[in-house]
Amino acid sequence: MRELFVVPHAADQPFFYGINFEFSYNAKHWDPDRYTSEIRPIIGWHLGKFDFIVNPIFDNSWKGFNNLDFAPSIRLAYNLSKTWAVAVEQYSDFGVIKHFLAPDQQSQQLFGVVDYKSGTINVEAGLGFGLTPASDGFVVKLMLSRDLYTPSNKAN
Repeated sequence: MRELFVVPHAADQPFFYGINFEFSYNAKHWDPDRYTSEIRPIIGWHLGKFDFIVNPIFDNSWKGFNNLDFAPSIRLAYNLSKTWAVAVEQYSDFGVIKHFLAPDQQSQQLFGVVDYKSGTINVEAGLGFGLTPASDGFVVKLMLSRDLYTPSNKAN
């Protein structure tokens, strides 16, 4: 489950911010913790055709504040049109905030991404690779999403 809160009319602002909360029920082969969540602050700038977004993410396994996992990401996108964008994204996982992992044990991933946004569906597809020994070697990502609330479907 995901809840996203951003400043009103964020797409029209040069500077925008928000926060995203995700709550997960995990299969044991993906995560040893059955229930987890993510706190994702969003800080971004629309700079002409470019977007720069920083997410200082905290993953939460519900084991106390000192066990929050710091997993930030950054994104630099070039908007080809209102519906298409290409981007470079970098995802990190430094480990729990009370004691970061050694650099060779941290996950560092770099992705090339293509985004398509329509009035009904959003598609984000990308290819990524690891930059450290602890990272996944090669990753394919595909995210399909649909907003439950948009100005086009609000009640009059």
